[in-house]
Amino acid sequence: MSTEEGSHSTEGMYSRLVEDGGTGADEEFGAQPAPSSTGVRGRLAHHGPYKVATACLTAFCLILLMALVAISVHYNRRDTASMDQNSLKEKNRELQNEIDQLKTKLEKLETTPTPQPVQCTDDWLYFNGSCYFISMFSHRWMESQKYCEDKGGHLAIIETDEEQTFLWDKLPRGHWNSYWFGISDEKVEGDWYWVDGTKLVRGFWEDGEPNNHVNEDCAYIVKTKVLSRVAFKSWYDAPCSMSIPWICERKAAK
Repeated sequence: MSTEEGSHSTEGMYSRLVEDGGTGADEEFGAQPAPSSTGVRGRLAHHGPYKVATACLTAFCLILLMALVAISVHYNRRDTASMDQNSLKEKNRELQNEIDQLKTKLEKLETTPTPQPVQCTDDWLYFNGSCYFISMFSHRWMESQKYCEDKGGHLAIIETDEEQTFLWDKLPRGHWNSYWFGISDEKVEGDWYWVDGTKLVRGFWEDGEPNNHVNEDCAYIVKTKVLSRVAFKSWYDAPCSMSIPWICERKAAK
């Protein structure tokens, strides 16, 4: 083949490719046709509804999540407020109970007499501003008075029901437990005087006492095992030389 013929042949093929839009060559060499703009728009139009639905669903989920968060915060605040109210009520009840207890204590303090500061040694008993000593030894009446004076006091002067009851309750029971106290009629028979010089106004004598049986010028108090005996009928007169225990009295130190 001549060069001229090859040239004409090539030109002929090129003309066909141009006329056919290049389709034949693409088919011949296995090439795929290029997508047209019409095909791309078709596929976008085909997938568009799914994208819109996805976007809507996502927005709905976000709205739902925000609603759940808001509801949770609301109920948490309500529960917290309810708990705070319950705590306040409980605190108020506790404070009211404490106030009531303090009021009760204050009322007791107001009705309780204020104790006076006193100083009685261990072997002396305090009552109504005085200290009392109940001996365990025996002396005659005058020796007993001297002992009490040495301790800063005197034989007990018993003037009231309360004082008589106090001393009577402190004495031990026995066959015939008797104790000197501070009264005598040595100067004038039948005229009983206390050791401080004041005259007896009221006594707690046993029935038939004092009887001055054998020159009995001093008085003592008796407590026995007989339970029928009472504090207000426990005084007897006896000879001052009799040796028995005694009861001292002195003012309590303040």
